[in-house]
Amino acid sequence: MLRFLTAGESHGPSLTVIVEGLPAGLAITGEQVGDQLARRRLGYGRGPRMRFERDELRLIGGIRHGRTLGSPVAVEILNSEWPKWEQEMSAAPGTPSAKLTKPRPGHADLAGMQKYAFDDARDVLERASARETAARVVAGALARALLATIGIDVLSHVVRIGTIATPTGLRPVVGEQDLVDESEVRCFDAASAAAMILEIKAAAKEGDSLGGIVEVIAYGVPVGLGSYVHWDRKLDGLLAGALMSIQAVKAVEIGDGMTQASQRGSVAHDAIALDETFERGGGYVRRSDHAGGLEGGMSSGAPIIAKVAMKPLATLNRPVLETVDVATGESAVSFKERTDVTAVPALGVVTEAMVALVLANEATRKFGGDSVEEFARNHASYVAHLGSTSSAARAT
Repeated sequence: MLRFLTAGESHGPSLTVIVEGLPAGLAITGEQVGDQLARRRLGYGRGPRMRFERDELRLIGGIRHGRTLGSPVAVEILNSEWPKWEQEMSAAPGTPSAKLTKPRPGHADLAGMQKYAFDDARDVLERASARETAARVVAGALARALLATIGIDVLSHVVRIGTIATPTGLRPVVGEQDLVDESEVRCFDAASAAAMILEIKAAAKEGDSLGGIVEVIAYGVPVGLGSYVHWDRKLDGLLAGALMSIQAVKAVEIGDGMTQASQRGSVAHDAIALDETFERGGGYVRRSDHAGGLEGGMSSGAPIIAKVAMKPLATLNRPVLETVDVATGESAVSFKERTDVTAVPALGVVTEAMVALVLANEATRKFGGDSVEEFARNHASYVAHLGSTSSAARAT
């Protein structure tokens, strides 16, 4: 079983992530992980922090000479701005220079202050910040490396920012992720990307923020990950929960889920056909993928497709959102931290990480193995068994 835990605050000395359950012998380098972190920083509309902060990594456990040891892997992401925040965020006893008492609507500020009996919103926002997703991307990079050993690839692209959406059904395939990343907004359609940039510029001029939607796709997933047996083992539920846990995400759609709700069953489902060359599906294919690669809580062998919706960021460059100063009880305008106009392009990279982590966990549950060689061998044996079983069924 694969699991991970992150620790650290946005302006603390570092973020730390520990990943447990990776088999021994998996090739991992700091550059490999750093490449994924660099992708998280992509996107038109990001704030100045993205331009001058850099992610410095330390692999501090579980890896030796570029290979995992089978023990927990620990990675630290250092904060280059820590000297500026060392006094304000010190772990030593003391008091802050100023308290943030005007919570932002749409953020965790007020509910977190009430829940934990804080009188300073910084005690909430430092951990609630989307900076935490950097640690998730590191964990996701490790999961992606494991999935690559069995031919699974996860990629994403932006399909909406604000009111601008891409043509329906247009999506990249394996090998085209670089084309997506070359776009300033990580959009696969050039005309839509240009319109999205204009939308971002207009919002920036008004000091406002924009949300949007990314589509995340997993290719090469074999049939049978997940389970129909228990509610908490259903793969669509696990994916939806992982994606909904990302900061500012408010909706997740699997396949054509929303559209299917208004369709008749005769057109909503994916017809099944024989194709003996389709190994990961055991010789069976779906003629369409309305279900997003998931049926009955299990992978079907078709690409897994999910759309993830992010709300506009809660911190605006022109604070206009009404709030209450919790120190005085008076009406006020919410405080401002450094912010982006939109973080939708970066969201795609985080969704890839979360999908990879869920799939890697289910793959280790299904195939097991203390070493990466054993893991890959068990996967190959399972896929071969699928093909032989379906061939025998057809012969009879």
